[in-house]
Amino acid sequence: MKNLTAFLIIILFVFLCFSAKCGSKEKNVNHPKLSLVSVADVKIAGYPGSVIDLCINERIKKQDIEHLVEPFRTQTETRLWQSEFWGKWMLSAVDAWKYTNDAGLMKTMQAAVAGLLKTQLENGYIGNYAPEAQLAQWDIWGRKYTMLGLIRYFEISDDKNALNAAQKVADHLLTQVGPGKNDITFTGNYHGMASSSVLEPIVYLYKHTGEKRYLDFAEYIVKQWETPDGPKLISKALRDVPVADRFPHPKEWWSWENGQKAYEMMSCYEGLLQLYLVTETPEYLEAIKKVVDNIIETEINIAGSGSAFECWYHGIDNQTRPTYHTMETCVTITWMKLCNALLQVTGEPEYADEIEKTFYNALMAAMKADGSQIAKYSPLEGRRHEGEEQCGMHINCCTANGPRGFTLIPQFAAMKSDDAIYLNFYGQATITTKTNSGVPVVIRQETDYPVSGKIRILVDPEKEREFTLNLRIPAWSDVNSLKINNEELVSAEKGRWKTIARKWRKGDVVEISFDMRGRLVKQDGYQAIVRGPVVLARDSRFNDGFVDESSVAQEKEGFVELIPLQNKPENMWMVFTAPLVLGTDLEGDTRNPKQIGFCDFGSAGNTWAEGTRYRVWLPETLNAMKTDYKGY
Repeated sequence: MKNLTAFLIIILFVFLCFSAKCGSKEKNVNHPKLSLVSVADVKIAGYPGSVIDLCINERIKKQDIEHLVEPFRTQTETRLWQSEFWGKWMLSAVDAWKYTNDAGLMKTMQAAVAGLLKTQLENGYIGNYAPEAQLAQWDIWGRKYTMLGLIRYFEISDDKNALNAAQKVADHLLTQVGPGKNDITFTGNYHGMASSSVLEPIVYLYKHTGEKRYLDFAEYIVKQWETPDGPKLISKALRDVPVADRFPHPKEWWSWENGQKAYEMMSCYEGLLQLYLVTETPEYLEAIKKVVDNIIETEINIAGSGSAFECWYHGIDNQTRPTYHTMETCVTITWMKLCNALLQVTGEPEYADEIEKTFYNALMAAMKADGSQIAKYSPLEGRRHEGEEQCGMHINCCTANGPRGFTLIPQFAAMKSDDAIYLNFYGQATITTKTNSGVPVVIRQETDYPVSGKIRILVDPEKEREFTLNLRIPAWSDVNSLKINNEELVSAEKGRWKTIARKWRKGDVVEISFDMRGRLVKQDGYQAIVRGPVVLARDSRFNDGFVDESSVAQEKEGFVELIPLQNKPENMWMVFTAPLVLGTDLEGDTRNPKQIGFCDFGSAGNTWAEGTRYRVWLPETLNAMKTDYKGY
């Protein structure tokens, strides 16, 4: 009997081990963690590359850093957010330097750090709030950006003074906030979300120093979220509460009671994702995935961004309605960053699709054609214009923050896992990297994508070696073809990775063709045209009629025939004509479709002139003979 019992225990033990091993293997196959390819080894050319370069050269490099340091020299503020601008600029500068290795930019960053450190008080505080006003309004939010900027600068410079300064800022905060001190959820606005987004640099400090007090403080922040008056960022996400419905509509919008603030909410989830990477607490990752899925399903509009008056508002349902202050650029770039971080953790291509859509539409639309400014808002109709100067300075939150979206693209372009390379970004580019087994490989893309859907990828390993190339097949592309060395592969399923595991040799060529037909999208009596990842818009510079006029786009099985237009208005990237029957009159010639000009949304209205008007969602003329006129 004893032998039988022992035998059964052994069998049970083997079964459990085998089950755990299989479960672990399956999880890794479905959700590989991806590591970044060195940004210095990525070079993006073509139009997307020129836009990234323009932002770096005209916005990041030309920033007056003395202007950003000045507010920290006096501690008299009680309510504004000047103290965020230095950190936001530094974060974009660090990423730009990683990409360009520009010596002049490094000198500018050194001067910016040296100037800031001179303002640090003996107690460790770097900020501009009066002692009696500290912890209120945007004070901790500003400290967050100061710490993030110093930490990221330390990572590229190994300047211990920067890391020590960030620690002193954190240690001073720990004397003010925490168990037995001030409750972080009652500091600042938005149920404490702005303040508690300091979670992200606190986790980075723990990673760099191993000091347990930082991990304890990070866990304290997350615990406070779930207190009766906290923002409930985990529990409401796990219960699938829509981000726009987490709290009652606030009586006072810019206040503590508003729990729908989009930028600050996502910033908290960015910090939570970093904490998950340390603790591997399953509910943290589950909450982040659920909230991102909810944002995709309810908020991110056709151009890849969301928010109105900077808050979630059921943006998809309301995207055809003229709405005040939509698509704040700070929301746009934070959405990109959150998706990029989640892509690395989960390996799921859906998040890469989201980044692509946002980059080619909402983000490109936000930058002025000369690269000098980033718009605060980029609505789906109207005109583009610069945002106001904020806090008595010659800058605003989005001009400071927007460049981080452009410098994210080289980081996003390619990633690695095990002995596999994942290609996220399509466009004219060269990526020089090594497989995880150490084989150098150069991947070159020859393409004008997304002008066309054809991409030629040259794979050149230093020596013949077996590894896996994973190609992102966008969820919007219904018809795809893929060849290797002219031999056609049978399947390239949309919304998934196309995994090619083979022995690669110098001169191997992969050719992809995506479905670039114009897709007609309809909602609530309006219509819009999307081509590939790019949303199209009417623009008054085509001089082909009233852009707000109702029309009926001529389509076949949901697709609109687009004809490339040879003569482009100035500063437009992609231009087409589409057949539309205009207006409400079907007499004589008016019943015939007219070829109407459309451009990519990023180019629409980019003169920033009052006389230039554009529109994405076009009112669809009702035909009572063919449509139920009782409602849509």
